[in-house]
Amino acid sequence: MNDFRVAVSAGWARAAGAGLTFRPVTDADMPFLARVYASTRAEELAVTSWTEAQKTAFLDMQFRAQHTHYIKHYSQADWLVVMHGAEDIGRLYLERWQNQYCIIDISLLPAFRRKGFGAALLSDLIDEASAAGKAVSIHVEKNNPARRLYTRLGFVVTEDKGVYDLMECSP
Repeated sequence: MNDFRVAVSAGWARAAGAGLTFRPVTDADMPFLARVYASTRAEELAVTSWTEAQKTAFLDMQFRAQHTHYIKHYSQADWLVVMHGAEDIGRLYLERWQNQYCIIDISLLPAFRRKGFGAALLSDLIDEASAAGKAVSIHVEKNNPARRLYTRLGFVVTEDKGVYDLMECSP
């Protein structure tokens, strides 16, 4: 975690200029993180005939499963809440591997999407990784609207993983 905070304070000018800051996730953030997760599944669930209670139960189960998986498989990651001013607006989970930076998850609440925050954050992250001679990778669902942003920032599909594509931005 310390490496990330140092990097952000030392060189994440675009994110800072956009008013973004970051703080480590705590247990108290779990309801917020679950809400961020649910926001990424809203369109998908809108076409189901499920009741709101069924959707809520499903999203809670899926969030807990995802969180457990992430913690188990990315033990050295930075688990960060993205903030705009004093408001929590999203999450960034990042693990720096020896050969690349792996974005485990990046999600912003709908009200903060398409405002340049993601582009600022990702551009700074790409610059940091590039300065270290490392690529940045992320798994992206094929129908995720953020794919356009990733492509614009230089990510290319390096592997088809079924529902997901592995996208990578080389240094």
